[in-house]
Amino acid sequence: MTRARITLLARSDCHLCDAAVEVIRRVAAELGTGWEPVDVDGDPRLRAEYGDRVPVVLIDGIEHASFSVHEQQLRAALRG
Repeated sequence: MTRARITLLARSDCHLCDAAVEVIRRVAAELGTGWEPVDVDGDPRLRAEYGDRVPVVLIDGIEHASFSVHEQQLRAALRG
């Protein structure tokens, strides 16, 4: 199993989050990179920290993007 390098902080019923999932799925599959979604509403600390600033993409725990995920930028960051 591939280690998750990408964490998507999101919430349900969020159209920006849905769009981020599609980009992340495509890029992660192409590069063989693991990823995991995390529901900020399921964790009071995350909800307090990120509030309505979702989606947020973390790469190896470091914030990469918020609100929108650009496919080429994500790919470049993962290739490092």
